[in-house]
Amino acid sequence: MTTPESITSAHDAASTPLDPSSINVILATDCGSTTTKAILIEKVDGEYRQTYRGEAPTTVEEPAADVTMGVVNSVTEVGELAGRKLIGDDGQVIRPASDGQGCDIYISTSSAGGGLQMMVAGVVREMTAASAKRAALGAGAIVMDTIATNDKRLPHEQIQRIRELRPDMILISGGTDGGTTQHVVQIAEMVAPAKPQPRFGAEYRMPVIFAGNTDARDAITDTFDDSVELSLVDNLRPTMEQENLAPARDAIHDLFLEHVMAHAPGYDKLISWTDSPIMPTPGAVGNILQQIAEQRNVNAVGVDIGGATTDVFSVFEGTFNRTVSANLGMSYSISNVCAEATLPSILQWVPLDMDERELRNRVKNKMIRPTTIPQTLESLLFEQAVAREALRLAYEQHKDFATTLKGVQQQRTVGDTFSQQASGQTIVNNMTLDLLVASGGVLSHAPRMSQTAAMLVDAFQPEGITTLAKDSIFMMPHLGVLSQVHPEAAVQVFERDCLVYLGTCVAPAGIGKPGKPCFKYQITGDEISENGQVLFGELKLLPLADGAKATATIEPAKGFDAGEGPGKRIEREIRGGTVGVLLDGRGRPLKLPKDRDACREAVMTWNQVQGLAELN
Repeated sequence: MTTPESITSAHDAASTPLDPSSINVILATDCGSTTTKAILIEKVDGEYRQTYRGEAPTTVEEPAADVTMGVVNSVTEVGELAGRKLIGDDGQVIRPASDGQGCDIYISTSSAGGGLQMMVAGVVREMTAASAKRAALGAGAIVMDTIATNDKRLPHEQIQRIRELRPDMILISGGTDGGTTQHVVQIAEMVAPAKPQPRFGAEYRMPVIFAGNTDARDAITDTFDDSVELSLVDNLRPTMEQENLAPARDAIHDLFLEHVMAHAPGYDKLISWTDSPIMPTPGAVGNILQQIAEQRNVNAVGVDIGGATTDVFSVFEGTFNRTVSANLGMSYSISNVCAEATLPSILQWVPLDMDERELRNRVKNKMIRPTTIPQTLESLLFEQAVAREALRLAYEQHKDFATTLKGVQQQRTVGDTFSQQASGQTIVNNMTLDLLVASGGVLSHAPRMSQTAAMLVDAFQPEGITTLAKDSIFMMPHLGVLSQVHPEAAVQVFERDCLVYLGTCVAPAGIGKPGKPCFKYQITGDEISENGQVLFGELKLLPLADGAKATATIEPAKGFDAGEGPGKRIEREIRGGTVGVLLDGRGRPLKLPKDRDACREAVMTWNQVQGLAELN
């Protein structure tokens, strides 16, 4: 039986710094809700490369009820492909590497068993509660509910909700340091008598993290009894103008390992095997995206669209945000996407005539059989149209959440001087977006790379000049946890093996009249020399091979902005990819013709330009 002491000692051992120079063979697994994926990373000619990959069903549920069985099965497949014995006779990962067997380090992420599920609470929903939600999402959690004094529920309704939730842990925030303690203590006094029960392990105590006004710590400690495991960390909002998420995120990671993972089937063994703390899968994806954005000094957005949820990650000017759109997915949640987006909005992306009744049956069948994949052209077109709308809705939700701090005094105009802002402004700016990365089945496994690029551009509507890429085999979680141990190896593999570059999108913002000039372009490089004009409503695709670079000079027409202001010329280095350079003159925001026939004709034309005539 696992004890807190044994888990803590395993955690401490896993946290022991490793010498990067001695690491030549790296084994990494991601224990997903249905599939456990293992990859092998080896040092080849002085550089780290991903060499072999294997997968097996995750075994956290009955009848196996031991996550390590799925890990052993996936790692065994990798070993067979590599000709390297990775699992010893004792059923554990062999370390260190020697004589063609074993690995130097073994690391893992996990979202098995539903991942990390949390409840957060704060005094004001738009301020301290929003900061608590950002901290939880950034740590890789699914936020089940947000409790606040102004969330329009009566106290007894809030207490009942807390009792029903059964989260893995609770994060409480409220008040600025040195301010009043009354309101945040009232929040704690609502949580304490509700006696929330954890999802796993009836025997263990619910972890509660307090990240509020430091002056309230004594009162908070007195409020909770021994039925909870209370952790006190630095305030999330020490002042109104400052947000300090790191201490709460670190505490969430530690408690995830020591409490949640310790009581999930088989994780006690897995924790003892790993050389670095296990991370929630989404937290690891966020890690590698932040690492790349920092190293390249770029703004980046990543998306992972699944069957039930869509995760959006962004790093703008060094600020990281993550959102989980819990009801926007391609199988379990496809009906909700159709309801939120409406069928007419989805059908505008389909150039074929489709019967609405038949489509509704298609949607219901997908929910009943969520693992099926499209077997006909019509099914593929419909699913990719649904994906565009799911991604668009998820990105809109992300923009609404990724805002400047709310409640902060901001200067508005000379006449207004200073005024309290009820809501912050989004920090997500498509014009300054440098890198857009796609992952998830419908994007990663599209039959043609140009289909992935088309879905990304249509859904996210990047402005100015943006590089498009996709995660080749959903390797970002593995690299995210690796970046905590060996950042250099993680970045090298990310650049060389993880990302498949689709190319570059050039899309000035603005609206014009169809057929009128949108922008002039000149693109020159070792493999390309092209110049011309793009009209409003027009798409052009220029070939530029993966790895090739060129200089793009863009002169937008009056009223159009390519990044330097309306009508101002811009010159940037761009890179090629498997698709090439997409010159998008359809304007921003992108609006399709309202007339059904005109809309169908426009989509057919865009498909032909992108080499997708077979979809018409």
